[in-house]
Amino acid sequence: MTQTTKIYLPESEMPTHWYNVAADLPTPPAPYCAPDGTPVPPEAMLAIFPEEILKQEMSAERWIPIPEPVREALTMWRPSPLYRAHRLEKMLGTPAKIYYKNEAVSPAGSHKPNSAVPQAYYNREAGIRRLTTETGAGQWGSSLALAGQMFGIDVRIYMVKISYEQKPYRRSMMTTWGAEVFASPTDMTNAGRNILAADPNSNGSLGIAISEAALIPTMRSAPY
Repeated sequence: MTQTTKIYLPESEMPTHWYNVAADLPTPPAPYCAPDGTPVPPEAMLAIFPEEILKQEMSAERWIPIPEPVREALTMWRPSPLYRAHRLEKMLGTPAKIYYKNEAVSPAGSHKPNSAVPQAYYNREAGIRRLTTETGAGQWGSSLALAGQMFGIDVRIYMVKISYEQKPYRRSMMTTWGAEVFASPTDMTNAGRNILAADPNSNGSLGIAISEAALIPTMRSAPY
């Protein structure tokens, strides 16, 4: 008898709401804090979040509606298939049934467009026309580049230098979707210039790329 390995849902069963785990936590999540340890007020986050995303971040509602344009965009690859890991079960000798979601079916090859698409949508609705962000190995950068292309938003990406050099195909995906991609550290920001002054051969890091992306005063950042 042939075993069922892949389980597919029809598009008609695409979720209409996101589940917010904060609604079922025994205690509310701790507030975000500044480097000095003091809580950051929600209005301070408007520098990097559009208002609608901020509302969701602070929400205690259990179910949050997914906008129809976001659902429509996600149907390019979702519902993603659920796989039964028969061979892993056999190797472990377990009576448990093990399943995993295959999120590699998205155009960007990971689960990250599931977040990038709504981020781009909410920024567009807020009047933002350019997003700037960081990426390490390139999955997030690819995802935001894809989402920006979907919703007509320019995307600028600071990619960790060593990954920029070692992963040209990820870089080509981003540029194919219209994004600008720069090897971080760059000489375009104070953070990058300071790093290069201290180490001209720096391979970069995610922290450096975040600093370059988040400290551009004229652009919004879509945090990872």
